[in-house]
Amino acid sequence: MNKKHILHLYWRAGFGLLPKQLDDLSSKSREEVVDALFLESAKITPLTINTSSLDSFTKEALDKSRVLRLEYNKLNAGLIKNYSHKWMDRLVNTNETLREKMTLFWANHFSAKNGRINYVKNFNNTLRKHALGDFRKFVKAVSKDAVMIQFLNLNQNNKSKPNENFARELMELFTLGVGHYSETDVKESARAFSGYKNNFEGAFVFSKYQHDKGVKTFLGETGAFEGDQIIDIILKQKQCARFISEKIYGYFVNENINQSHVNLMTEVFYKDYNIENLMRYVFQSDWFYNAENIGVKIKSPIELLVGMCRTIPLRFNKTEELIRIQTILNQRLLYPPDVAGWKGGKNWINTNSILVRVKLPSMILERESFTIQPKGNFTDKFKLVYVKNKYQEKLNVSVDWKTYKQHVKKVTSNELLFSLVLCEINLGTQNYLKSLGNLTKKKNLAKIMSLPEYQMC
Repeated sequence: MNKKHILHLYWRAGFGLLPKQLDDLSSKSREEVVDALFLESAKITPLTINTSSLDSFTKEALDKSRVLRLEYNKLNAGLIKNYSHKWMDRLVNTNETLREKMTLFWANHFSAKNGRINYVKNFNNTLRKHALGDFRKFVKAVSKDAVMIQFLNLNQNNKSKPNENFARELMELFTLGVGHYSETDVKESARAFSGYKNNFEGAFVFSKYQHDKGVKTFLGETGAFEGDQIIDIILKQKQCARFISEKIYGYFVNENINQSHVNLMTEVFYKDYNIENLMRYVFQSDWFYNAENIGVKIKSPIELLVGMCRTIPLRFNKTEELIRIQTILNQRLLYPPDVAGWKGGKNWINTNSILVRVKLPSMILERESFTIQPKGNFTDKFKLVYVKNKYQEKLNVSVDWKTYKQHVKKVTSNELLFSLVLCEINLGTQNYLKSLGNLTKKKNLAKIMSLPEYQMC
């Protein structure tokens, strides 16, 4: 398989490849490379964290004591930060590359957040479990997950006072898209989902006493529907397969949607709603490897960070620093901005973020001090504040230069550059790189990763 095509595949289905990994795969056919990618991700490894510090808290005690609630919330906040760091480490170190990339994708599709670690952990693992599975089971599982129930107010939906938040977003953002349902469909769907609750531990509870058992008419069908039946009716619409295919095309192929390719994807997906079959079709298709699709995607902040960490083994030693960097770059794991998720693409780049993106490699690899601070938190429209000398800091990171040297021991400058930069390099950048000499030297790695071209994949 063509080396550039392999890199393209592994940047879209993962987070890049080292030159040695690229060499090992280049003797294989496209089918063999794609098969290996799926085989490595067949296993499902839940991401866990020790939450025993919360075991002593009961719902009854928390309801009675404000002091206990404050302590409980503080513990949850700390555990969620640690879980976020563990997820970052998983993205960097996993062999289940495609499953983790798909988990990241679905986290921005079924966009939701919560303040309880056990809910967050379960939701994250629901995304991971179904990431390459049956989309029908996936949507049903999400509808019964405590994070989604809380985030879109399903717990407030009952027969006497229906709450339409989840019913609306289920169609608008998760399955059909704007314009493919009526306001009546929203109201009737909300009635069908009435009675969806979760208990204190996060398990799904269906309250038959709060469920509207009456007849509903939804997308042209009539019956005493419950939530699962609403989802079944939605998936009968070919528009659902098209909507998901477009979303996947925009993320994994190209923001500029090619409708003829999406039409082909839709036919594949509509047959059985099997996510793995759809992704196999995409990665096996000739058009996926067309020149107009290679090196044209702006890396998300997480893709940028994980790609760096995979090239040169490194780890953020302080969770707060990792979270601060994610916040400044505008993609904090576990905290999407709203139910629509991150917009991505050109929205990743603005005057502030591009400065940080270009500066980040030297901050990490050369321990350069930085003066950029976020003002506000994930719920605010924070600003970046440039502060004076006394606030200058250096990131606390562990960089494994010994392993990096082993990785590039027999690698030429051209081979390293080829593995790191997929898009075309302009003449000015080419002349600049020539002036650096041997690009594999560690002093030059930060310079390569600071190139505008490195922002693309």
